[in-house]
Order: sequence, then structure tokens, then C-alpha cells
Amino acid sequence: MELYMKNREHGRMILESVENGPLIWPTIEENGVTRTKKYAELSAAEKIQADCDMKATNIILQGLPADIYSLERECKLYDAFDKFTHIKGETLHKYYLRFTQLINDMNIYNMKIEQFQVNTKFLNSLPPEWSKFVTDVKLVKDLHTTNFDQLHAYLEQHELHANEVRLLRERNQDPLAFVANQQMTPPHFNTY
Repeated sequence: MELYMKNREHGRMILESVENGPLIWPTIEENGVTRTKKYAELSAAEKIQADCDMKATNIILQGLPADIYSLERECKLYDAFDKFTHIKGETLHKYYLRFTQLINDMNIYNMKIEQFQVNTKFLNSLPPEWSKFVTDVKLVKDLHTTNFDQLHAYLEQHELHANEVRLLRERNQDPLAFVANQQMTPPHFNTY
């Protein structure tokens, strides 16, 4: 029972050190100079407090790596969210899977992002060939209540058309070349 009480008292002292910081070490005056006592010079009660302070410091320090790792990971995820964009040549489905993975990772860390932000990021990061459909979605769907899974399902129905738009843009990347090409094509005359 005495050991239990001793451990309980030490536990309380450690907790106080964690919450309030360590106690200030006692000082001693020698030859008119005040200095901090060495450990060997402490009383039994002061040694117990010093030991508890040391344990509290270790608890705090050992707890930091997990907190630092978690904080660093959250910063990297927010950064990845901010920089998320479509990769050239990526299908809508692969784009959706990458975005889903990012959002799931953020949810694991209980990171809070408004539904509207998630949906807006999902839509605005699509390449230009999707602009007509992104506009349609923004007009038809409520981005505050719809989730990006529903947006993906809607957009998936229009992937063939978006790919056609992309191919047309790739063929006619240089507008001057397009106009020159059109002018060099001989007109078609009807001969009746």
C-alpha cells in the first residue's frame, strides 16, 4: 500500500510538472555568490521533485515526435490539396481515384475541409476540355450538398465528348496554323 501511495504521489507530481512546468531548483549562497544546488545537495523531497520533473520532461519529449509527424503530415496534405491538378493524359477515372485517395488521407487525420471547397477543387482542377461540363455541373448541382463522387458520376457520362474536344484542340493548337490551313483548302464548288 505504501508503494502504491508513493507511486500515486509521484504520478501527481509528474502530472503537475507536465501541466505547469518544472519547479525552480533551490539555490544556495556560497562566498556571497548565489548558485543553483547540485543534485547531490538536494534534500530527499527535492530529489523526488527533480526526478519527477525529469520524467515529465521525458514524457513531453517522447510525445513530440508523433505530434510533429502528424502536424507535418497535415501540412503536406493541405499542400497536396492546394496543388492538386489534372495530369496530362490522365483519364477522368484515374483523376478521380487520385483525388479520392487524397481526400481519404485527409479524413484519416480528421482534417476539416468544407464540401464546397472539395467539390470546387475537383471541378476546377480538370483540364480545359471539361470546361463546358464543369459549367453545366455548377449550374445544375448544389456544390454545398453534392459530393465529388456524384460529380464524377455526372462527368463520366460526358467523357467521350470531352475527349473529342481535347483531340480537336490538340490538332488545332496553333490558331494561325489552323486559319492558314483552312485558307489553303480549295473551296468545293457544285457543278450542276
